[in-house]
Amino acid sequence: MNLKKNLLTLAALACCAGTQATDHTFTLNASKAGAPIQKTMYGIFYEDINFAGDGGLYAEMVKNRSFEFPNRLQGWKTFGQVEVKDDGPFERNPHYVRLRWSGHNDKYTGIENEGFFGISIVKGKEYRISFWARTPEGGTSNIRVAVDNVASMGETQTIVKADVKVDSREWKKYQAVFTAPRSFDGAVLRLILMEGAKGAERNVTTDLEHVSLFPVDTWKGRENGVRKDLAQHLADLKPGVFRFPGGCIVEGTDLETRFQWKNSVGPVENRPLNENRWRDTFLHRLFPDYYQSYGLGFYEFFLLCEDFGCEPLPVISVGLSCQFQNRDPEKAGVHVPLDELDSYIQDALDLVEFANGDPSTPWGKVRAEMGHPEPFNLHYLGVGNEQWDYKDNAAFTDRLRKFNAALRAKYPALKLIGTTGPDSEGEKFNMLQPKMKELKVDLYDEHFYRDEQWFLGTADKNKYPTCGALRYDKYDRKGPKVFAGEYACHGKGKKWNHFETSLYEAAFMTGFERNADIVHMCTYAPLFAHVKGWQWRPDMIWYDNTRSFRTVSYYVQQLYSTYKGTNVLSLTMDKKPVAGQPGQDGLFASAVIDKGMNAVIVKIANTSDEEQTVNIKWQGKKDDLKFSSAYAEVLHCDEPDAENSLDNPKKIEPRMVEIKLGEPIRIGAKTFGVYVFQRHEDLPNEAEE
Repeated sequence: MNLKKNLLTLAALACCAGTQATDHTFTLNASKAGAPIQKTMYGIFYEDINFAGDGGLYAEMVKNRSFEFPNRLQGWKTFGQVEVKDDGPFERNPHYVRLRWSGHNDKYTGIENEGFFGISIVKGKEYRISFWARTPEGGTSNIRVAVDNVASMGETQTIVKADVKVDSREWKKYQAVFTAPRSFDGAVLRLILMEGAKGAERNVTTDLEHVSLFPVDTWKGRENGVRKDLAQHLADLKPGVFRFPGGCIVEGTDLETRFQWKNSVGPVENRPLNENRWRDTFLHRLFPDYYQSYGLGFYEFFLLCEDFGCEPLPVISVGLSCQFQNRDPEKAGVHVPLDELDSYIQDALDLVEFANGDPSTPWGKVRAEMGHPEPFNLHYLGVGNEQWDYKDNAAFTDRLRKFNAALRAKYPALKLIGTTGPDSEGEKFNMLQPKMKELKVDLYDEHFYRDEQWFLGTADKNKYPTCGALRYDKYDRKGPKVFAGEYACHGKGKKWNHFETSLYEAAFMTGFERNADIVHMCTYAPLFAHVKGWQWRPDMIWYDNTRSFRTVSYYVQQLYSTYKGTNVLSLTMDKKPVAGQPGQDGLFASAVIDKGMNAVIVKIANTSDEEQTVNIKWQGKKDDLKFSSAYAEVLHCDEPDAENSLDNPKKIEPRMVEIKLGEPIRIGAKTFGVYVFQRHEDLPNEAEE
């Protein structure tokens, strides 16, 4: 189609449309490629909150599988002659249960596990039961494993069962695979000592340890694997970076309960239990059985990063336990003294060796023995999470300085990430931001959970001077780069995953894209939430034991990542960035080129209650303006408070719309769209500065 004719047609249509909707003209230079967009620009942040790990992404179905909860039998019921012992085969998980004959032919001995909000199975799916066992006094016993519906009105409680013979005085791993004959939610798992069963003897004492139940069909078929549906959601985000394992669990409620990476590698049976930082945080949503098995550890995370083709970004403790929960910085035992940080610093150095070291190194050898002799190619490391300094005590930055010195000396190419604290502005932020530049961190991590007005940029500028999509337009270009590590729009009085706040997140993110020269990473938070175990919302992906759904916020992040582009393009309205400014009628927009797709991509959010019309005034070289086709992916809902759910997971999702070249773009009220203009010719090889 002739470009001149296109522009004339567009102008004519704009005149006709003026009586129906306000006309807006965007000026877009399609030839001058600006700042490159980093591969890491859009990513994912994982923290074990809302039962994101055990009971969530980690596919283990048995709670307290190694009997290591402080209440050794929490999650279990016992019947018959059951005793907890503490001299088991695994040094860091020494507890197990001993099952003896009940003492009567018509009585049974066994244990029953409640799982995470029940044991749930799906018809036709295979499940692997495994446990370590022995008959310490000799003989052969039979352990019946059954998934039972204890409230059944049928002739039997048992949905499916398998028999496992234990025939060794020494500890051995036993397993069996069964296929679910029907779907059921809320069952229990029973292991029963079957006296005198075929091939088994009577009065044979049997010890059980590390009782585990996994679906066979995990992500990539890994035996110690993650849920396939949840991992697929992550893969479909096309992440460029994956931050883990937190978040506040990096810090712990106290030093003892911080996330320690060395406890999360090696044989899964010997990874010690950790109390979850979020267990006691919210009295109104209390989960006293919230612990981490460390089955989903650093090795598994590095594997996921490799699967997704994204950069791993581990975060390690800087020796400060959670400052929100430990308000007295001088209290003994709360934080590690500066002169006692050596072991913490060594942990950081050893983590890099575990990820990148040759198998001949101590920690590279551990990785190789776990099945991955090749390095994971770690390039980034976060030191500390939401820490801060006090007026007369540089609690965080003094510690960060020591970590940086040691890490830079041994790994000079490693990119280090600091923090600006828990707030998007205010005393802590204003104190920390210049200190991050002074310490020469490569990026600093900003967190902001704010309301609608903050994301729209209409909040009180005295209180929130850098709110909205213009936040980064005036940032220091010579300082550290920005990692927006945790953000989400929290509606006032409506803290759930409704459409409207997701739209405002999309509007705000145009500022990330426009300022890609300094914004190098961003990750929405939190990532996961179990519908029966959540403590914090909104969240990106929700699930129960067998189903899951993507929120509108998920689709916003996915659209940005899928259409990330390679370089920023200049897009303005009346020579100003399109960021909901006066006269822009609630419009937010940004533009990129994608050299791989050979396309120009424009993202537009209409946050107003009225339909808007957008005309694009194209600038650039003639060959760069030869478009062959155009289409859009659009998110819209007539109900601003509506959200997706397990029962209606696709209520709101992107829909593909054809765009006619040369015609104005009509954008419905409360709508976010990604508009893709496909080119005929190849884009320039080099970006122009």
